[in-house]
Amino acid sequence: MSADLPQFELYAIRYATRNAQRRDHFIGGDPHDGPMPMDYFLWAAVAPDKTFVIDCGFTAEVAARRKRDFLRDPIDGLKLIGVDADRVTDVILTHLHYDHVGNFHRFPKARFHLQEPEMHYATGHYMAYPRLAHSFEPDDVCGIVRLNFAQRVAWHFGSKELTPGISLHVVGGHSAGLQFVRVHTKRGWVVVASDVTHFYENLESRRPFVTSFHVGEMLDGFEALLAQAPTPDHIVPGHDPLVMQRYPAPRPDLDGIVVRLDVAPRDRD
Repeated sequence: MSADLPQFELYAIRYATRNAQRRDHFIGGDPHDGPMPMDYFLWAAVAPDKTFVIDCGFTAEVAARRKRDFLRDPIDGLKLIGVDADRVTDVILTHLHYDHVGNFHRFPKARFHLQEPEMHYATGHYMAYPRLAHSFEPDDVCGIVRLNFAQRVAWHFGSKELTPGISLHVVGGHSAGLQFVRVHTKRGWVVVASDVTHFYENLESRRPFVTSFHVGEMLDGFEALLAQAPTPDHIVPGHDPLVMQRYPAPRPDLDGIVVRLDVAPRDRD
């Protein structure tokens, strides 16, 4: 029974942004092109006895090379909600794209939870295609390989309950081993979509994002999000600036930096 499950506080931390156009975010472009910025987040599910960090962002060096606006160090961002990366024991990697795994080395005690097909993808023959390889940083991928030799990667082979109140759901599509995370909070189950839907609009219009390994699985992923969420308002997209508008900051000085996802979003109007 969900009433017996732990209730996690759930946070989104914004660490970078980039200017972009609507055509950049939908397969086939958009007939009403115009500005559509993209934000970059990592997430933390916090309970009194356990913290799970979901993804770990990219570094300032990668931001400069990829021309992203680096707002703050994402690991320093965790400190703003009282999470010390040196003490975190579990990091969930939704996939291995550069903006989700780049600070793995900043978690000295953590095990990293990853779907094994994602590693097959990131080290297999598909990386010979620049269109697919562009989303990965080879040093990040090699770093996770080294962590595996150090027995610090927890491999998963499908959807599962990771711990009471946290479950992993595999959908693929955007990347071969993409997973999203369902977190039990005081408002019920909240779905951290990561890149299953980059923006609210991708899901609402059923139009996938441009970076795709398998378009059909991307479309199936939208339905999987809805199946695991009590309502669409319990789904949090992976890159939408609207997240910072719809959810409240935990305290005034964190406005525009951190929001709480375990409370109901503001009215969309």
